[in-house]
Amino acid sequence: MLEFIGRFHPLLVHLPIGILLLACFFDLLAIRPAYAQLRSVVPLMLLIGFISALLSSISGFLLSGTADYDEDIVIYHQWLGIATTVMAGILFSLHKKGNSSTRWGSMLLVLLITITGHFGGTLTHGEGYLTEGLGGEVETGPVLDSVPNIQEVAVYNGLVQPIFEARCVGCHGDSKQKGGLRLDGEEWILEGGEDGPILPDPKDGENSEGEMIKRLLLPVEAKKHMPPKAKSQLTGEEISLLHWWVRSGAPFNKKVGEMEQDGKMKTVLAALASGKSAGGPEALVSDLLPSVPVAPAPATAVDRLRDAGVMVLPLAQNSNYLSVSFLSAQRTDDSIFQILQELKPQLVWLKLDDMKLSPQTIKSLSSLANLRKLSLSGSNIGDADLSALQQLKQLRSLNLSASTITSAGLQSLKALAHLRELYLYKTGIKGTDWPVLQQNFPKVKIDTGNYRLPMLPGDTSEVKLN
Repeated sequence: MLEFIGRFHPLLVHLPIGILLLACFFDLLAIRPAYAQLRSVVPLMLLIGFISALLSSISGFLLSGTADYDEDIVIYHQWLGIATTVMAGILFSLHKKGNSSTRWGSMLLVLLITITGHFGGTLTHGEGYLTEGLGGEVETGPVLDSVPNIQEVAVYNGLVQPIFEARCVGCHGDSKQKGGLRLDGEEWILEGGEDGPILPDPKDGENSEGEMIKRLLLPVEAKKHMPPKAKSQLTGEEISLLHWWVRSGAPFNKKVGEMEQDGKMKTVLAALASGKSAGGPEALVSDLLPSVPVAPAPATAVDRLRDAGVMVLPLAQNSNYLSVSFLSAQRTDDSIFQILQELKPQLVWLKLDDMKLSPQTIKSLSSLANLRKLSLSGSNIGDADLSALQQLKQLRSLNLSASTITSAGLQSLKALAHLRELYLYKTGIKGTDWPVLQQNFPKVKIDTGNYRLPMLPGDTSEVKLN
């Protein structure tokens, strides 16, 4: 019940601010003979302002114990609020006694309201909220200039946390939690915000990006893009590091050298170790993002897909290339899949996991010439359907996990010269087929899903004695 009352503070606090400021304005204006009649209404305004300020102070005190605010700022705001309430009461008393010399008290009350409001705004909106709009263009510079011995650095403490501290905790830290989200500690990062978790659910598989990465990749002008346009933006290397950390399971206690690194990630890490830039935002998506610009996709086609529950996102900031996921699709009939044909120039990533695809839809995939990443995990695709993928000459990554495909069927994909990743966990491929497959695809990283974690110093094992 007390918490419920405390939540009325943001509503109640604006009433005394407006009334008391107006009372002070009338009191000061009444010094001039032409406005002397205004002084007669000041006592009533001060009384209403005093009572509402008292209620605001009580509700504010109750609220301070239910939310995670910066303690120092709360204390300043709390005592200044009490001082404002007391000063309003003193001014009311002076007016009731007919004291005509109250202008200094009114000026002091205005000052108290201003300072108290400033600390209240800081609690709600974070440090620098009042002045951040005065600056011009926000500069974006690297957070991690140089990281020697980078393979021995703790990924979270040495790389991820500094990025959060520099780019995120102004809105998602101890003094402010926009959207109920904090990014200044492991517990809060895992908890997420009002909209749910920001890290991907492990059940979604290796291709899931999570809400945080999705928002980082939105165009800067998009409402949900993070950080907001007026804030300092992440560099390409910083986004790449966060993306790598998230896709690696978001570990909080691993070193860089203990995590798997593809060729592009090795380049980014080497650049950090030497203090040199590894490139622009394209570092995030490696060679999965075409370098040639493309026109925007037809808005009507994108809207129709989104209306059907299909997730359509840009691959990078200021890029018209798209990632399309049917993971949350509400409709999966052929007419929905046919809309993809209108996005052929822009469509680069396509996620069709657990979809029951018709032969017509599978055949239509061959026309998506710019497709570089295709996930068909858990779908009904079989050996006879793989020939339709031979036309995807730009394909770099293909996920066929949890399908019925066999080693024989995969032979039709040998013509895909750019293929670099094959995910084949839980397929019809037999144990004796793996060496042959690796010979047939010498440049491809074949993921069998048969993972075994190495024992590290400090790990323990359980030994049972019969």
